[in-house]
Amino acid sequence: MARRDIPTSTSVPVVFVCLGALLFGNVLIYLYLDSLHQSDEHPMSPHMGCPPRHFRMASMKTCYPWLQCPQVKAEVRKLKLIGQGAVKQVYLSEWRGQKVALSTLSSPEYLEDFLHGVTMLQTLQGPQVVQLVGWCPEEVLLVTEYHPLGSLLSLDATLAQERHRSRDTWQTRLRLALDYVSALSHLHASPAGCRVMCDSNSLEKTLSQFLLTADFRLVVNDLDALPEVDQSRGLLAKCGHRELTGDFVAPEQLWPFGGEEDDGGQPFSDELMPGYDHLSDVWKIPDVTRHLMGRVPGGDVAHFHLFQIHEECKRRDPRLRPSALDVLAVYRIKIQLFTLRLLLLLIPIGFVLLLFNGTGLPWLNCWSSGAGS
Repeated sequence: MARRDIPTSTSVPVVFVCLGALLFGNVLIYLYLDSLHQSDEHPMSPHMGCPPRHFRMASMKTCYPWLQCPQVKAEVRKLKLIGQGAVKQVYLSEWRGQKVALSTLSSPEYLEDFLHGVTMLQTLQGPQVVQLVGWCPEEVLLVTEYHPLGSLLSLDATLAQERHRSRDTWQTRLRLALDYVSALSHLHASPAGCRVMCDSNSLEKTLSQFLLTADFRLVVNDLDALPEVDQSRGLLAKCGHRELTGDFVAPEQLWPFGGEEDDGGQPFSDELMPGYDHLSDVWKIPDVTRHLMGRVPGGDVAHFHLFQIHEECKRRDPRLRPSALDVLAVYRIKIQLFTLRLLLLLIPIGFVLLLFNGTGLPWLNCWSSGAGS
């Protein structure tokens, strides 16, 4: 007879448990959405608490002034070549036990590009940009923080590794996309004016401009080609002196007088090629995000939520596209809504498990045992 009384005697505790779970679930939702808002911005980097022209890497306790020529030449030791491009060669190096990246000039003809990159790196220091450690203008040497995970080109391979596999989620990948858009927004409203990311004429080239940090965030690494644009001053950009082709670049970056000469087309001319502004970067956002999302579970739902803003990014008339800041705002809202819906879906499932599978909960068993005794 006592067994028949168990449901009645446990019903009140179960109701309180459910109400408590509901309250707890709402608190979790609030805290998680608040954490999403906080994580939209890069977490506080070690050097962010340093005075201007100082650096501090993760394992350093104090800030240190940017290294000057005597220190760079005497204290930075090359270990091995880890990257090479038209402008610079990059060596894994060591400074006082800290791993750093040492960049040297590849060819004298690219000296201006190299120096431009150094100037941009000094001016744009912040959480979206790789940390400057020091530089030597006399020897044309640049020292920056070393990120062992490498560039975004190796993202899939990195996430496929056993130790990083748990990070291969839509949350991680979507946050990387958010970081990418945040970096563009930073460049478009930087202390050095509105800057266009010209080293982005293909998906692969774009991905190579960003480094993956140990906590799976993005920082811009290559700032050698960031021309300034300002429509009010008639200041427009042209990314290189050669004709650009393909679907990845924006329509305004393509030669507008092409086609067969018999049909009135003209061969490409750098002098006649019209300039363009920062909205050419916005055109590329959907393609980069699509690549970053990969094929993880939940990625297709994320694409659905971002479909409308991506359609706006792909408007052929650049004047009708949103700014990178507008895209960033939509990304943040959509991520929060997407996460909220998932949490709201999980809470009822938890209630069902709680009510119909209460025997699997040790703390509920205690009440059941007490009621039946």
